[in-house]
Amino acid sequence: MNIVEAKNFKMKFGNKTVIEDLSFEVKRGEIFGLLGANGCGKTTTVRVLLGFYAPTAGELLVDGKKYNPEDSRITVGYLPEERGLYRKENVIDTMMYFGELKGLKNPREWSIKYLERVGLLDKLNEKIEKLSGGQQQKIQLGITIMGSPKLLILDEPTKGFDPMNRRLLMEIIEELHQKGTAIIMITHYMDEVERLCDRALLLKDGVARAYGRISEIKKEFGGKSLDQIFVDVYGDENE
Repeated sequence: MNIVEAKNFKMKFGNKTVIEDLSFEVKRGEIFGLLGANGCGKTTTVRVLLGFYAPTAGELLVDGKKYNPEDSRITVGYLPEERGLYRKENVIDTMMYFGELKGLKNPREWSIKYLERVGLLDKLNEKIEKLSGGQQQKIQLGITIMGSPKLLILDEPTKGFDPMNRRLLMEIIEELHQKGTAIIMITHYMDEVERLCDRALLLKDGVARAYGRISEIKKEFGGKSLDQIFVDVYGDENE
């Protein structure tokens, strides 16, 4: 059974059609790339999937039905592009608070292990607002993956990271994947897609322009790299 299914999904805001008759699936345990330029409908799709908006037509399902955050059968972690942390609180209190909300048995122990892993143990008692943007992003990621969600949605997870921190984050994503977590990655870094993703969907103007296994997509476009495929799909906008 798929963990995510979109069936003839359409989304309009007023007279503007953002998504036009979109169907796709995300399989259990896979890493799925949701790709496209800004404004193509990626974030809208995720927000409808998570119940923030109601679809104009069709449906988006998580584990076979509309997503309900109170359903304990399926846990979802969502890292939005716009980060949201309690900036006046310190790091450990913030992480423990979210850990308790997610039902961790020992949120302090989990948080300390995570902070050590990402090189922020010395920031344990630092206020969030004193951290750099990249450091805050690591805290937000830690909160997102607490409780080992079955579905993890990451919107531009490595945005603003230097190469070493990008590598660290990709290692963490791969580890979660090996434990069976299904991951939807929204990213503009095609090298991340090539390295991590099993399959992908490339959107333009709310329509699927490419969909399937990475090898299948590349074959469809004559063996080109994903970078070149992206340029080909969006290139006419600059002509």
